[in-house]
Order: sequence, then C-alpha cells, then structure tokens
Amino acid sequence: MERSELADFLRRRREQLTPAEVGLPPGSRRRTPGLRRDEVALLAGISTDYYTRLEQARGPRPSTQVLAALTRALRYTSDERDHVYFLCDHSPPGGSGPDKHVGPGMMHVLAKLDDTPAAVITDLGETLVQNRMHTLLIGDQTTLPGRHRFFAWRWFTDPAAREFCPPDDVDRISRRQVADLRATAARRAKDPDVLDYVGALRAASAEFEELWNEHLVSVRLSDVKSIVHPELGEIAFDCETLLTTSATQRLLIYRPRPGTDAAEKLELLRVIGTQRLDGSETVSPERPATVPYSRPAEVKDISA
Repeated sequence: MERSELADFLRRRREQLTPAEVGLPPGSRRRTPGLRRDEVALLAGISTDYYTRLEQARGPRPSTQVLAALTRALRYTSDERDHVYFLCDHSPPGGSGPDKHVGPGMMHVLAKLDDTPAAVITDLGETLVQNRMHTLLIGDQTTLPGRHRFFAWRWFTDPAAREFCPPDDVDRISRRQVADLRATAARRAKDPDVLDYVGALRAASAEFEELWNEHLVSVRLSDVKSIVHPELGEIAFDCETLLTTSATQRLLIYRPRPGTDAAEKLELLRVIGTQRLDGSETVSPERPATVPYSRPAEVKDISA
C-alpha cells in the first residue's frame, strides 16, 4: 500500500472542494480552503480519527467499502477512483459488469436534494448511495449484506421488506419490480450478473417465478407510492427516476405528493433524525453511520 501517495491524493482533493459542492453549509470562518477532515469523515460515514490517520499516512489499509465511500465523498472521477484503489493494493470495482461508482455529477445532484429523500441505484435495483432523508425514511440499505442490497431480492425473499408498503399496493409493486427487471434482462442479454440474479430470484421466490412467467415488461421511470413509516404513518410520494446515459444507474427522487400531509411529515422526519444523530451513536471506521432500522433478527446471505 502506498500510504504517502494516498495521503497526498486525499489531502489535495479535500482542499479543492467547497462545502457547497458537497451539500454542506458553509459554517463559520475557515482557516484553510477546502473541506475540513471531519466534514470528509462525515460524508464518508467514517470516524474523523480514522480519516485523519489516512491523511497522515499512518492508517491501516482501508477496506473496499471504505474506499467506495471515500471516493464518492471526495467526488473522484472513475479514473481517480481506480487510482485510489491501486494505491491501496485493491482491484478497482467494475470489471466486465456495469460500473457501480457514482460519479461526481450524480453525487452533486444528490447533495442538492437535502430536503427530499433520494438514492442512486443500479438498473438491477442495488442501492449504491442514499442521502440522509432517504436513510431516515427507509433505513440504511448500503450496508446490507450481499443480495439484500437489491430491492427486488428483499421484496421477494424477506417479509420484513414489505412492512413499509400499504397492503393494497403490494401486488402492484411486485408486478412493477418484475416488469422492470425483465426489461433490464433483455437490455443486458447474456450478462452473467443478470442471469445469476434472475435465476436466484426464480429459485428463491415462487411469487417471483409466477410473475416472471407472465413476461411483464416496463421500464420504471415514474411512480406514485406511499411508504408506511413506523413512527409517522403513511407518507405519499410522487417518485421520479433519472437515468445515466448508459442507463445502468438511476437517481430515485421521492417528492411529497401535493394535497397531502407528506411535506409536513418529511419535516418532522428531519427533526426526528437530527435528534437521533445527535445522540450517543458510535460510528465504526469501517462502515457508514446509520440510523435505527427494523430488520429481521437473522438475515442469511445466500449470494453467490
């Protein structure tokens, strides 16, 4: 691992960024240009001490999870992201499959949506990054193991995943998920990642298998849905989806539905989240900060 090279590369990028570029308030006067170390740590979901040690070339080799969070927080391009991985003796992600690195442009847009739940997912439904309001609304999905980061996998294999959905909307969401996945499978025909994922879903869920055999096809670009929050009750949203040029990543935006109390409930959710995050929660240097999220007591990772 090239500790001194990594330290220099991290420090230089940190000093080039402004709070506004990453969605942070300007705060009080700054002695030096750029972001503070604690701000980078906050954006990456790691401890300030851990990040400081990396910049001082005395930290341990970061995991790929930490590197993914850091390269997003510091708005690295794909080439710069790969450079960071090489400096840490890791192989960059990607390979023959779609790139899961969320670029600086998408991260910039996500940062501007500070009052609206939003997330970036792959075309297979894997959650790559969430903003704070999205995490407060439905929990941290980015740290779930294996296939549990994929919405359809949770939806069809984990009953707890449907607790946020009104009962009369379950069938519609099931059908929309299968139809969208069918469209992706056709677009990425013979892609081993897609074939493996669809095959695993067909084997794991009789419901998915039945719907898959109906050959439903529809790209999910917009939707109207309600989410049942455990403390605030049902919240109505108009959901919009923005695609990258390659259509392998999607920005999901949850806008409060006009004529409902959704906007007021989102503001209350923000207050509740602030109270939680101001508490005594301990953040590990190896994983992003999370808010309480109700999940089954035991989740088995059966990914390949």
